[in-house]
Amino acid sequence: MLAVLTVAAAGAILLTAKPVLAPILFGLVVGIVVSPIADTLYRLGVPRVIVAAALLAISSGLLVLAFLAIEPLISSVAGRLPEIRSEIREWMATASDLLRGIENLSDEIERTVGAEAMASDEAPQLPTVMDAILLAPNFGASVLIFVGTLFFFVLTRADLYASAGPLRDALMRADDSVARYFGAVTVVNLGLGVCTALALSLVGLDNAVLWGLAAGVLNYVLYLGPLTIMFGLLVAGMVQFGGVGALIPPMTFLALNITEAQFVTPSFVGQRLAISPLAVFLAIVIGLWLWGPIGAIVALPVTLWLAVLLRPQHPAVPRRDAASLT
Repeated sequence: MLAVLTVAAAGAILLTAKPVLAPILFGLVVGIVVSPIADTLYRLGVPRVIVAAALLAISSGLLVLAFLAIEPLISSVAGRLPEIRSEIREWMATASDLLRGIENLSDEIERTVGAEAMASDEAPQLPTVMDAILLAPNFGASVLIFVGTLFFFVLTRADLYASAGPLRDALMRADDSVARYFGAVTVVNLGLGVCTALALSLVGLDNAVLWGLAAGVLNYVLYLGPLTIMFGLLVAGMVQFGGVGALIPPMTFLALNITEAQFVTPSFVGQRLAISPLAVFLAIVIGLWLWGPIGAIVALPVTLWLAVLLRPQHPAVPRRDAASLT
């Protein structure tokens, strides 16, 4: 009972304190990922303040650029909702013709979604993702918390770990394993993004470069990231190609993702840490439930960091078991 109450209390605290804890943990994760660069610059004699400020500017700039590059794709999909609904209705009508006895179900689904909205050719005036973020009341505070955490963690990390006493070596080893893993995976994801963009261009999908960028970024979120890209490509295929042709973009990405997960990443990343795929999946799902997209992003680094910290004799990196989509 004590364990159950402790877990429940911890979950309630994490959920309630999301506006503060989420950007703090995100800042710490980014700080750990860039820690080898910081250590190298320290050894070269670069002052700590300059290192912290430079890494803050570079990390924040890359995050902003990644979001700004993907945002038009999200807004484009949101603006084409009427076409998506219309295509879904056509698929439902086709299924109704092939399968007897489901006409009533099809009518009920049409009434639920709203037939008038489906038939409308006029796109709704939806706010862009950027508008929604900029209007969010806690966005500015979250950015400040993230920036402050990242800057001061990079600035004082060596002193913080030195004060940890016997745990210092284990903490450094955990940081190094996480950083090396994400460095290697970044190269793999970059290759996946380029291959996705090229493959989708060959099949004639619009915004292929943006889809490639989205595939590379979301591939950091194991399982859920590739599934999200597949669903998005299915929707894009329904709008642009229709019929069976709608399956071409997601199946193309599925082939690339399976190749990456089964062959490229294991051989490129090298030695792996035996983290249960179920544990990774549940960590990402719980992180998504508690803190939304930020929770899904930090779930894997935190799980990996804790696993390496608890097994300091095995400073390895995690297994990307991915038939990530199966």
